[in-house]
Amino acid sequence: MDWLQVLILAVFQGLTEFLPISSSAHLILVPELTGWGDQGLAFDVALHLGSLSAVVAYFRQELARMARAWLASLSGAGVDRDARLAWWVALATVPVCIFGLLFRDAIALGMRSPLLIAAALIGFGLLLAYADWGQRGERSEYQLSLRDALFIGFAQALALIPGTSRSGITITAALLLGLSREAAARFSFLLSIPVIVLAGGLEAAGLIQQPQRIDWVALSLGTLLSGVSAYLCIHYFLAFIRRLGMQPFVIYRLVLGGWLLWAFWP
Repeated sequence: MDWLQVLILAVFQGLTEFLPISSSAHLILVPELTGWGDQGLAFDVALHLGSLSAVVAYFRQELARMARAWLASLSGAGVDRDARLAWWVALATVPVCIFGLLFRDAIALGMRSPLLIAAALIGFGLLLAYADWGQRGERSEYQLSLRDALFIGFAQALALIPGTSRSGITITAALLLGLSREAAARFSFLLSIPVIVLAGGLEAAGLIQQPQRIDWVALSLGTLLSGVSAYLCIHYFLAFIRRLGMQPFVIYRLVLGGWLLWAFWP
């Protein structure tokens, strides 16, 4: 990999992991449109590690409170709002784990078509627009119920389809349940932590089974760039949606999806 490829892929991963525009779609489309070869499992793991480091660093105080409260709940100290939120994050992760394991091969082999990505970008983009326009409320992530958490969790499983966007579909589901924009985004970001850990773990396992030559300099730079861009993305995204909402991302999804239909229609 050359340095331009490392830079572009790392920044794209860091930004699109948390924006509602689909990181998987961009990481599939960028190499296809540029003619670059596959970046390899090792680099994918490095990019995930960067994104994970960013979200953990940004929410470090909330995560520390949630971890303490969750451990206390296991010892019989009761369930406060931080422990309940930790439980909801864990339970909402279960559906994507189940569906990911069941359909991993089918997704990897059969769902990387630019036309399918275009359909997902447009369809789920319109759903995000509807949720942001008409269903927004003022509930916080601490007011979620078990049913709400499972609803968002099953919605998150749809993100296995490239072009859907994990953050986009979970924010959409949370908005439909009456969460505020900021609360929907915060819960989506917290949900990303176990998902990134599990996805990165699967990729790391594949890397162990199929060892390849590792460019440690490229991996280190990719991790750093992905982490920095992801951290900045989280910070500015939360401020941005407070003022302007989700519509700029909806427009981007519709334009990108429309261009893909035009470019790849047989």
